[in-house]
Order: sequence, then structure tokens, then C-alpha cells
Amino acid sequence: MKPTTLLILLLSISFANCQSKPEPVKKNYELVADDDGIIVEKFAATVIDENKYNHNNTVYKVGNSFKYKFEHRTTDNEKKYFEIINEDSGWVFVNETEEDANTIKSVIMEVANGNPLADHVPDYSQTCLVYKISKDESYSTTGAIENEANTWIHPPREKYFEILELNPFPYIKAPYEIGTKWTWKLGIGDSWADGRWKLWTGSIENKYTYEITGQETLKTTLGDIECFVIESEATSRIGETSLTAYFNEKYGFVKLAYTNIDGSKTNLELIEYSEGKSEE
Repeated sequence: MKPTTLLILLLSISFANCQSKPEPVKKNYELVADDDGIIVEKFAATVIDENKYNHNNTVYKVGNSFKYKFEHRTTDNEKKYFEIINEDSGWVFVNETEEDANTIKSVIMEVANGNPLADHVPDYSQTCLVYKISKDESYSTTGAIENEANTWIHPPREKYFEILELNPFPYIKAPYEIGTKWTWKLGIGDSWADGRWKLWTGSIENKYTYEITGQETLKTTLGDIECFVIESEATSRIGETSLTAYFNEKYGFVKLAYTNIDGSKTNLELIEYSEGKSEE
């Protein structure tokens, strides 16, 4: 073979290799819409890995911990926190000027290993989140959905945080770009009613609208974080609520600014973050 011919052949092979695309990573699930319209992973019955809903997460990875400071603002813009007075459900508002060592001013969210809620709901199909009021005291266990189509989480919803049940949940849907809009809905029973914000009888249906409206850099204790801004509203027969959420593809929901059913506000802001060990 002539040197010129050999050179042309080698260049052709090199060019072909540069143009070839890497094989896509094979997924062992398909994406489907659940009853409320959120996109979830669906696995074959033969997949029994207890971390199957966690492996594809990029934000809510097993062991990751997120600490949020929070405040409640009354309709008169008075700042309040809360204290737990008994183990059942009792709690009271605490004025900013009356806070003490028992005053709850932050909440920790940790991503659990495995699928502990499957012990109670056998077909539970979400990543499990554990909310804590201190590093050693679990507060509640709930869920999150994270995949290439959307990221959605339950906020804390125990004690004072029950007020957030009536608000839009933190939620972002692909494509992550300004102008993306979507909706979903949720039935809510009167067990969530509380005279401190709203009483009602029977079930209601919250209808939610969401839109990615912009991008903003937040100055936080973790540094400057670039976020997508998601504006959302919830409407039902008992009134309206709203949420402005700030989402980052590493830290998740960095800031949550709620307007509650009674016109008060709840603000949560990420102040600490740590990465845990990968699930086994």
C-alpha cells in the first residue's frame, strides 16, 4: 500500500471515530405519569433493588443532607417560629422576641438509604426523605421524585409545617428553561385543617399551575448559587396559595417562599449542605 493511500485510510478511520457517539447508558426503567400527572420511574417486577428509585438521582442522592432556616411571617409581617409542647401534635407559635433553646428555627432534610416507607406502603415508588428538627431527632419521613423528566418533593408537613400542605409543592419540570409551564392536582382531606390558618369540612382539590419564569443568582451561606425561578399557584374552593421556588441542579430547592392560605408567609432557605456516601 502506498504511503499516501495509507495516510488517507488512517485519517478516514480517525474521522469516523471522532464522529461516532458513545453508547447511551441503558436504563432499567421507563418513565410514566402517575395518577396526579407527575412523571415517575416504572420498573419491571423482577427489579428488587431497594435503591432503584435512588440510583438516577443527581440532587437527592442517598446520604445527602440539606439544612434550611425558616421563618413564619404574619399578615402584619411579624416574624414567628414555633415550639413543640407534646409528642402528639401540640405546638405553639413563638414570637421572635421570646425564642429560647426549644424554639425551632430550622429543619434538616436527609435522603434515606433504601426504601424504608415500603415497610408501610409495599409499592412505594419514591426516594425517601427524612425531616429532622435536630441531627439526632427524626421529625417525619416522606418522599421525593427525581428523574430526567422532573424533580418534585414533599415539603416538611408536621406540626407547624402542616400549613404547607395547602401550598404548591416544590416542583420543576423539564426542559429546565424559561417559559416551561405545567399543571397537576391533588386531593386534600380536612385532617389538614387548623384554626390557626383555615378550617373546612370534607375534601378539597388543589389545582396547581407552574412556570419557570427566570434565572437568579442567590447569595447564600454556601456562596452564590444560580437558580431557576419557578412561580406557582394553587386554587381550591377554600382559597388560593402560592410558592416562588428557586432550584439549582446541584443543591435542589435552595429557597422556598410561600404565601399561605391565610395570607401569612413561610420562608425556607438552604444554609447547610453535605454529601453522603453512595448507596450500596
